[in-house]
Parts: sequence; C-alpha cells; structure tokens
Amino acid sequence: MTVIHDSLAELAQAAYRIRRYALRMGEVQGQGYIGQALGWADVLAVAYGHALNLRPDEPEWEGRDRFLLSHGHYAIAFYAALIEAGIIPESELETYGSDDSRLPMSGMATYTPGMEMSGGSLGQGLPIAVGMALALRLKNNPAFVYNSMSDGELDEGSTWEAAMGAAHHGLSNLICLVDINNQQADGPSAKVLGFEPLADKWAAFGWHVQRVDGNDLAAVVTAFDTARTLGENKPRVILFDTLMGKGVPFLETREKNHFIRVDPPEWQQAIEILDQSQPEGALA
Repeated sequence: MTVIHDSLAELAQAAYRIRRYALRMGEVQGQGYIGQALGWADVLAVAYGHALNLRPDEPEWEGRDRFLLSHGHYAIAFYAALIEAGIIPESELETYGSDDSRLPMSGMATYTPGMEMSGGSLGQGLPIAVGMALALRLKNNPAFVYNSMSDGELDEGSTWEAAMGAAHHGLSNLICLVDINNQQADGPSAKVLGFEPLADKWAAFGWHVQRVDGNDLAAVVTAFDTARTLGENKPRVILFDTLMGKGVPFLETREKNHFIRVDPPEWQQAIEILDQSQPEGALA
C-alpha cells in the first residue's frame, strides 16, 4: 500500500486540513453536509493518507484500491480528502457546487477524478463493491475495494443482500466502512429503524467485524491495518462511531439532524476555531 503519512501526528494534520477544506467549500455555497464531513474526516485521513494504494497523478491506474462513496451526499468530505491526497488541486475548491465544476454537491463519477461511482441513492454502494471485488479477483488484481456508507443505508435491503453475497463468495478483498453518527433525514437512525446489535448482525452474515471510535485516529489506523492483513477468507466491515461536527464545538453540540444549519457568519467562526486547535505543522 502507499503510505503518505507514517505517523499519527501527520494523520492528525491531514484530518485537520480535510475539515478545513470542507468548511471552505461549505462557505462557498453557504450549505453542505458539513456535520458528516467533520465527523468522517479522521476516517478519510487514514484511508487516503495511510491505507489506500493509489497514484494521485493517475487516478484510473488499474492497480489502485477502489474507494466507493455510497453515501453520495458526503461528497464535500470526499472532495476534501481528494484535495488532501493531491488528486484534485486545492484551487478547484472555490468551484464547489458551481456550474461546470468537477465538484458537484452530490458525488458523480462522470465529473470527478477519483470518484468511482455516482452515489446518492442509498444502498447501492455495497452491491457495486461486491461486483468490483469479484471482478478484481477474477483478474488476479490484488487491489482492495472499500465501500464507504452511512448508517442510514443499513435500512436498505440491498445492503444486506450484498452483505450475504460477499460472504458467500469469500470476498477478502472487500472492506466496508460504516459511519455510525446515528442521524438520518427523518431523525435519529436508531429511532427510524433500530439496527443494534449491529456487530452481531454483520458477524452473523459471515463478515469479520470491528467496531471502533471513528474519531480516535490510533484506533482507526489499527482497524484499517487489521482489515487489510486479516488472514481469513471473508469480507471485512469496520463500524465507526463518529460525532457529527467533530472539531467545531458549537456544531458538535448543535441540535443534530441530517443537515446541520450553519448561518453565514458561522463558516468563518468554525474555521477560526479549527485553526486555534490545529495540530503542529498542519499548514506547513
């Protein structure tokens, strides 16, 4: 794998920059799924700074690990990670959500380098990931397929059909990443459709399961490393418990919903708060 950041300090700096890029894009349009972006930044920093095998200047390299953004509304977070990884230039940040931009407000593979699928209709990512993992195995390609998804997608039957198929085929090259922030458009995820005991359910479907604090970088690194090096012939899932708005206290404590309200002056306030607690060397 291609390790860009080999220390937790460097990964903390990357996570800070991902959060900052996302806030800057949110300010451009005055909106965006910023709560999810702040909460998922640590996972993305480890994915793109530590775990994924990729070539930033060759995003369609056949040997790359595939990273599927099933929850397409997380695009603002994903673009921030692509900027941090050097796949998208920082200069394009100001075009977020604009006409003819390569950074539309929901992820679209036809527009954005490094975007493997057009997401947004929840529950599609894992079935596509299963197909990709099968195809790579048939081609003797050692690449991994990562499926990044929301806990709301656990409500979709297609997710569980794909989970069953992945285990049946022993897809050890498939790693599913689930953001458990317990928020959906219709309210708290657990109240919309209860999914616990979640780890037991994935295990019962034949998956290797880990559940960790998704905002603890050391735990996230260990989980990724374990998933990649596991000797068992089965797919792997990492359940990440995250906090929406992580890193900006007034957003962390704001009444939670699927789309956190951010008033115009608050974008710069959030960036200033983030800057005040930035890891040493983050903007070097």
